[in-house]
Amino acid sequence: MLDELYRPRLALLTDLYQLTMAYGYWKVGRADQEAVFHLFFRKPPFAGGYAIAAGLGLALEFLGSVRFDQTDISYLRTLSGNDGRPLFDDDFLSYLAELKWTVSVDAMPEGTVAFGHEPLVRVRGPILQCQLLETPLLNIINFPTLIATKASRICAAAGGEVLEFGLRRAQGIDGALSASRAAYIGGCAATSNVLAGKLFGIPVKGTHAHSWVMSFDTEAESFEQYAAAMPNNCVFLVDTYDTLDGVRQAVEVGRRLRKSGHEMVGIRLDSGDLAYLSIEARKILDEAGFPEAGIVASNDLDEHVIENLRAQGAQIAVWGVGTKLITAHDQPALGGVYKLGALKCADGRWQPKVKLSEQAIKTSIPGILQLRRYECDDGFIGDMIYDETLGVDPRGIIVDVRDPTRQKRLAGKAHAVDLLTPVFRNGEITSGSDTLATIRDRASNQLSRLHPTIRRFMNPHEYPVGLDIGLHELRDAMVHQARQAKLETAP
Repeated sequence: MLDELYRPRLALLTDLYQLTMAYGYWKVGRADQEAVFHLFFRKPPFAGGYAIAAGLGLALEFLGSVRFDQTDISYLRTLSGNDGRPLFDDDFLSYLAELKWTVSVDAMPEGTVAFGHEPLVRVRGPILQCQLLETPLLNIINFPTLIATKASRICAAAGGEVLEFGLRRAQGIDGALSASRAAYIGGCAATSNVLAGKLFGIPVKGTHAHSWVMSFDTEAESFEQYAAAMPNNCVFLVDTYDTLDGVRQAVEVGRRLRKSGHEMVGIRLDSGDLAYLSIEARKILDEAGFPEAGIVASNDLDEHVIENLRAQGAQIAVWGVGTKLITAHDQPALGGVYKLGALKCADGRWQPKVKLSEQAIKTSIPGILQLRRYECDDGFIGDMIYDETLGVDPRGIIVDVRDPTRQKRLAGKAHAVDLLTPVFRNGEITSGSDTLATIRDRASNQLSRLHPTIRRFMNPHEYPVGLDIGLHELRDAMVHQARQAKLETAP
């Protein structure tokens, strides 16, 4: 599918520093040193309690087809350093042209609920290759995960059908398509984006705009003509002039539609006091004999506005959400990162690596990480991040990544499953290419396994996630050793 959108290959969808680091590894003879990197985010978006992992399907398409073609090599040959000489040796560019991807990728299935510090993707292989994948993987996974999460929140607030109407407000073609796909994963029932419908198999919905009504002499005529043109798709936009009068005009056309063997699907409100107008419109429709005609609402909606409207008794059956969904209006980026976890030494041993920071939340987790989820009949009860080289400590205790005084015993719980599964080996996709319907169902099921307090919008309960106590002790020792060494060498 990516090939349908982009004629050139996407090998150069990266930051320049990934290529300069790759060149450095090659230059010093370390290109093939085995390494492990992890892709994760530190905090769930929207001040919420969870995220929904998305974008893996597109990431796998990228991995399965990425190559440096001759146009890429020719372009890289034009780059120069600050001395005016070529930035890269020709031998290195030839190396890139012949590069065969041998990384192994393990990932959380798309549609899985995820939490801060948990690895969504683990990449293992030659350090040069791992490094080159950082930027594209973050680019392909960050935004869909953000939008799938936003969509799930909006759908939870709506309690009914949500339509994604954001194409015209999206950040370009890429943003629109990946967001439409992610919004469907998060629970939206359909999209207005016809290209997304074609590419991803998402249901598409839409009727007419204000311009249709304004192009006729009267509102009544516009409804009549639309009904004549598309009698099987009649949702009338009623707020071009006077909203409640527009509802009455729609009713009259609906009666004539019924006589011809068709049914008015409903009306759409796109401005004004949606709570009041929907309540009054519902009365008009019901009294006129159209109890099945639905009321669709749009106009800068998000989960908070929808929740408020429902609390006011709004009679809205279908919610058309555009700008604030497609752009993740209140948090425009997920903040996903990609960090080195371990390097293989010449003697075959794995050396864990840790990044220190003045901010505790930014101190990385060393090792070759795996994520184990514990659950019982009632739902998920906690997640353990552990190092595969260490294994799970028999104590079965998790320690909060940010606060070591917060600990929880997970050993002996009803059921546990490791979430990172093989998806890419030796240049080939091995699994993870689920249908969009399967991914969407997974997301719905996963959310149902979370306690309602974790799903609430404001001040959600914190789902238990922590490091296996053995991994915590390793990390703590590494941090202490690094800080001690710095003290000893300080002037």
